[in-house]
Amino acid sequence: MNIRLATEGDFDAVMRLINAAFQIERFFKAKDRVDAPMLQEYFDKGVFLLDEEGGRLLGCVFVELKGDRAYLGLLSVDPSRQKNGIGRRLTAAAEEFARESGAHFMDITVVNLRTELPAIYEKLGYTVTGTAPFPGVQMPITQPCYFICMSKELGHR
Repeated sequence: MNIRLATEGDFDAVMRLINAAFQIERFFKAKDRVDAPMLQEYFDKGVFLLDEEGGRLLGCVFVELKGDRAYLGLLSVDPSRQKNGIGRRLTAAAEEFARESGAHFMDITVVNLRTELPAIYEKLGYTVTGTAPFPGVQMPITQPCYFICMSKELGHR
């Protein structure tokens, strides 16, 4: 397996992967997780790390650097390859990328309706730091929800 930075040439494959991985959230979202303009905004403000095997995209994660903090988002794993450590490996790679780029903390947000997610991230060293409104205008929803904000100290190299 190979982790690398995404290029613009990966755009369509990344969009397909994210939308496939986030199908689990269709019970509260009215449309796909990302469309082309939204994904372009992510490409413009940060980087995607890709996990590949034999040229096949297994997973991706978005990282945005913000001074001594970084944001991890859109962690996506091919639904046929979930529960094989790919998400954990991508999270570790994102943390290492952020640390090497000067960040001391990694922040994430998870939607409260995905009740399994906080415990998963807590096992990876993240702690709950608060809540934030869900951007229902950008991502139309079918039921009320909010973000749970979590953070992890990355340490220094």
